Amino acid sequence: MIRIAGYDPVLRDVLLELSIRAWEPVFPLVKADVSPFVYRAFYPEGWRTRQRSDLSEVLDKEPETVDVALDGERPVGWVSTRLHLEDNMSEVYVIVVDPEFQQRGVGRMLLEQSFQRARDAGAAMVMVETGDDTGHAPARAAYESIGFERWPVARYFKDLSV
Repeated sequence: MIRIAGYDPVLRDVLLELSIRAWEPVFPLVKADVSPFVYRAFYPEGWRTRQRSDLSEVLDKEPETVDVALDGERPVGWVSTRLHLEDNMSEVYVIVVDPEFQQRGVGRMLLEQSFQRARDAGAAMVMVETGDDTGHAPARAAYESIGFERWPVARYFKDLSV
């Protein structure tokens, strides 16, 4: 039975490895879909290095924002919820589900936990951001299936070395 618990720093390394495993199929598709200079700019040392660094920062500096899905004592997913109360909203900043547990409701449980954090803080809405590339198509479909509405944003990059 899956349960949601607050983050315990003893889980840090397990959550980082779980995240890399979960995103392993995504990043080759991202790389194929975006301009090579943009990919190199974001991931000069590789996506794994960047992701470990970014996620370590969340776990180390914002542990109070993190909730973990546990199957018994085994972490199978996690979510980080940032509050932006000046905009009356929260943000699902990170959400990860172990590949073995995807399509089994774990992501929805984590999102519901994030939504409850937002409600408890007085937020009126929640935002989540993801890529528009092929690798992130399952995430977009999942968010839309539970009522997220897409906000039309265009982000442009220019290579200054040419």
